[in-house]
Amino acid sequence: MRTWGWTLLIAVGLTASLAAATSAQPSATRVRHRATPAEPVVVELFTAQGCAGCPEANARIEAVAGEPGVIALTYAVDYWDYLGWADTFARPEFAQRQRAYRRPLRIRNVSTPQVVIDGRRQAPANVEALQAAIDEEAARRVFPPEVEFRETGDRVGVGSGRAPTGGAEVIAVVYTPGPQTVEIGGGDNRGQKVRHMNVVRSVRVLGPWTGRPVLYALPELSSPDQAVAVLVQARDDRRILTAAVLEAR
Repeated sequence: MRTWGWTLLIAVGLTASLAAATSAQPSATRVRHRATPAEPVVVELFTAQGCAGCPEANARIEAVAGEPGVIALTYAVDYWDYLGWADTFARPEFAQRQRAYRRPLRIRNVSTPQVVIDGRRQAPANVEALQAAIDEEAARRVFPPEVEFRETGDRVGVGSGRAPTGGAEVIAVVYTPGPQTVEIGGGDNRGQKVRHMNVVRSVRVLGPWTGRPVLYALPELSSPDQAVAVLVQARDDRRILTAAVLEAR
């Protein structure tokens, strides 16, 4: 049996229903201890190894990544590669995910670093304000659908609930937990060691969610060190209704 991510309080009834988804970067300072919220908050960082201002944002995300009830995910984008360094973690679909936030967040263009909390808002520029924003978003959740991973680790169930206007989709985000450091050989950060936290490897839509219980097949992980975050996200306004993590073996 594979281990769970943050503690899931799953009602027994769900199972029954589903039977019938710059130099060396310094270590980030941990923020104050918090009580675990009832539902996790998803903090998404869009960053690039060729972005001069990104190492500081990477450190802010690392500072909150270990807090109870926070799912922190780092997406590397490729649109700064022209500066002379091809980002080693970037994939085109990560920049595409960032662009999908333009309309709901009412921003003209995307840029890095950008931190999005629960698909609802951009994060402020310091750790304390970021923590406050996370706490505010945690209080927004009202009766989200429950998420349960099967013991086999190959499927996830999303329970019943109120679907948003336009429906929602269940997304599997595969990532490598913990920090990774890359020495940059070109571009604005040339010669620096840039540290990343919870680097995303792939994003896949598992299927739609319309408010009824559904069981989805999870993507196969290419490494036992990988984990998968399952997000239930509104199609129209991109707010994340709930999320859960199935940790690495």
